[in-house]
Amino acid sequence: MYEPINNIWQFKSAALWVELALSIIVIAFMLVIIVHSMKKLPYLIGGIAAGCISIIAWFFGLTFLWAVMLVLLTAFLIITITQKQLDFKEIFTSIFQKNKNGAAQKVYDRHAVCQRIAIAVETLSRTKTGALITFEKNVPLSEVVKSGTILNAPITPELLTTIFYPGTRLHDGAVVIRRDLILAASVYYTPTTKPLTGKFGSRHRAAIGISEITDSVTVIVSEETGRVSLAYHGELISVAPDSFLRTLEEYLFAEEKTQVEEK
Repeated sequence: MYEPINNIWQFKSAALWVELALSIIVIAFMLVIIVHSMKKLPYLIGGIAAGCISIIAWFFGLTFLWAVMLVLLTAFLIITITQKQLDFKEIFTSIFQKNKNGAAQKVYDRHAVCQRIAIAVETLSRTKTGALITFEKNVPLSEVVKSGTILNAPITPELLTTIFYPGTRLHDGAVVIRRDLILAASVYYTPTTKPLTGKFGSRHRAAIGISEITDSVTVIVSEETGRVSLAYHGELISVAPDSFLRTLEEYLFAEEKTQVEEK
């Protein structure tokens, strides 16, 4: 039988401090995994209970109980990794996002962003200036934008119309929008290979191509006719000028709206 420690502040060696520190780190790490990967109350309660028992067992010298709790927590970690239930990058990004940026990720006015895009598209359509504007949704376009020029610039109608003005260095290719920023310009996509009914140029084929491999929404302005279209999930949708803003918002936020309605 193990003899309990009468005074928890009197340790025989520095090794006990190291042991306690490692125990707390392991337990804290497991609780983070439980909260972020499972997001279910029973797992959270069980993890907190196991962690508390481990600390109490260590304080009172119940080495065997402490070891058992530590083994259980370690086993949970191994099972979680094996079953691929956890994305560590996502976890640590969400944990340290506020510290890294100095503040939580800012909330932006999505309707205002769409309004600025609508103003730019109206100008581009009226002047028959060819344009390709892609909105990133759930599938990141980080790899795709490597073919273009990174801007990270605020969205304004003036900047968008300037980018697509013929003769500028960035007018070829697509502009990629991430949240409320112009992430990149002069980005090139692999065009679709499927047969299309009607006469479509390289912009339309490129827009359909990116929509086939991502969930992005791409706005196309034809330089021949000034007509506006949307490419989404491999389909090309013609959009009337007076309904562009409403249609754009429907395609950008349709999934979120459906989820809210289901809840």
